[in-house]
Amino acid sequence: MSPHPTEEQRLILRTVREFVDREVIPVASAMEHRGEYPHALADQMAHMGLFGLNIPEQYRGTEVDYVTFSRIFTELSRGWLGLAGVIGTHLVLADVLVRFGTEDQKRRFLPGLATGERRGGICLSEPNAGTDLQNISTIATREGGAYRVNGSKMWITNARYGNTFLLLAKTDPSAKPAHRGMSAFVIEKGAPGLVVSRDIDKLGYKTVETCELHFENFPVPAENLIGGEEGHGFTHAMNGLEAERINVAARGLGVAQAAFEEAIRYAQQRVTFGKPIAQHQLIQAKLADMATKIEASRLLIESAAEKKNRGERCDMEAGMAKLFATETAADVSFEAMRILGGNGYSKDFPVERYYRDAPLVVIGGGTNELQRLIIARRLLEKYKI
Repeated sequence: MSPHPTEEQRLILRTVREFVDREVIPVASAMEHRGEYPHALADQMAHMGLFGLNIPEQYRGTEVDYVTFSRIFTELSRGWLGLAGVIGTHLVLADVLVRFGTEDQKRRFLPGLATGERRGGICLSEPNAGTDLQNISTIATREGGAYRVNGSKMWITNARYGNTFLLLAKTDPSAKPAHRGMSAFVIEKGAPGLVVSRDIDKLGYKTVETCELHFENFPVPAENLIGGEEGHGFTHAMNGLEAERINVAARGLGVAQAAFEEAIRYAQQRVTFGKPIAQHQLIQAKLADMATKIEASRLLIESAAEKKNRGERCDMEAGMAKLFATETAADVSFEAMRILGGNGYSKDFPVERYYRDAPLVVIGGGTNELQRLIIARRLLEKYKI
């Protein structure tokens, strides 16, 4: 955010922070342990305009700058990573439509996405194609005024309760290189041929559903081909994922912040050998390292977000932010568990939830191994001899 945030920016962040403190934190762990989907909380987020964070006002959105965007995701994830996931992939679909959709597509889909009437997601990954999206095998074949989709997708957030999705499929399976034969579509539930299969049982990131989708001759109107031209789907997806990496980085920061706050609160209350453990140097060293990593993560995220605000290429910066902030989430949540000792391992305290949630942000949004490759590739371009 700029050194002088607007009153509107302050207001939305204050509103989200109060919502998280008042409505989310008190119920998050209990709902997560019950496997209960946060319908009421999602409805409140829709009422607050959070489903339209990157959608222009002319389409009923509440478009904010990317620094504010990242701070909102940090606040939501500080309360409950799964809740942030409800709008995470939804906003990737919105971002792709805003950037690449035809005017007709924007008018048809963006207002419903902005209000939360439409719940969105992205159908990219497949059983044999996650990080390597060029290896997808889902096919979309043109038949008159529609395409017929055949194939399977997995790891689809919002698959069960969502109704509108970004689908990446091959429209020219023989194209070389493969990405030139890939196209992106907006698909809607309702027509026969789309089956939401099992919910994937996960270590963490629970209650927000993650499912498999199966397509058998599923019809998609030709007017739902994003941009109206085949062969650009891979580019559309990659641009959407650049923004997603900023929001995944911010989610990691939120988890780390929550774990740190729990640890430093506990360290001042838990007494051993006659004094609070926060007065032991070993604990102080842990707290100092945790806080330093959190602040560094915040600065990396906001640096990438500022470049995104200026319309500059920021795949390297977004990759750095995603890599560092999510590794910080994993490190800090584990250190918080160690500070709490046995209580950190117990479901009576939220630290065990942060520890289980952290691996999702390390893996999701493009694995951190992939981020290192992206960063190195850009560095070699920048410092080419």
